[in-house]
Amino acid sequence: MIRKIKKNTETEDLQNDEVSAVDAERYLELVKDVLENTQSNIKKALSLLREKNIDTQTLLTSLKETKAASEGFLTDEKGNERIIEGVFNGERMVGGDGVEYNIPANYASKSKLVEGDILKLTITGTGSFIYKQIGPVERQQRIALLVQDETTRDWFAVMGTQRWKLLTASVTYFHGGHGDEVVILVPNDGSTKWAAVENIIKTGSRS
Repeated sequence: MIRKIKKNTETEDLQNDEVSAVDAERYLELVKDVLENTQSNIKKALSLLREKNIDTQTLLTSLKETKAASEGFLTDEKGNERIIEGVFNGERMVGGDGVEYNIPANYASKSKLVEGDILKLTITGTGSFIYKQIGPVERQQRIALLVQDETTRDWFAVMGTQRWKLLTASVTYFHGGHGDEVVILVPNDGSTKWAAVENIIKTGSRS
């Protein structure tokens, strides 16, 4: 009886190994599908950003198409890291899983991220967030007036009838003040609510 049980156990182990091999193959296929799907939707979102009169909601809808496939997806062999690609919306990264991820303002400022840039976020096994810019949009440089809202204390770049939001950390980094001139970076098509600060030109006119 003991021998029979042992034999059955060995048979079950062999069958389990075969099942594991099949599962591993299916998993690799799933990995491939997820990566291709995510990449396709990111490219689609980037294409939308280059078009005129495309609002943020349309962009978000495009990105959320990958949510079902990519949510909770682990990419490394040990299964302790998650890699997510997304689009910078001026403040945060909107991932392919439809979630908004906070970006350190100092990183966004020093990297001079422009709305529409494609980013890769690596969430390590210890919970660290590591960002990398992998698909910068084509941008143009403009000179505008630096203005601070007296009520909200938010910063803006103003040029004629156009106005762009600025990260406070970016203005602080360059020691900008109300009334200075600000050199900004915006997407080539100009259809954005946010701008990156390239530099500050001191004018000495403050209010």
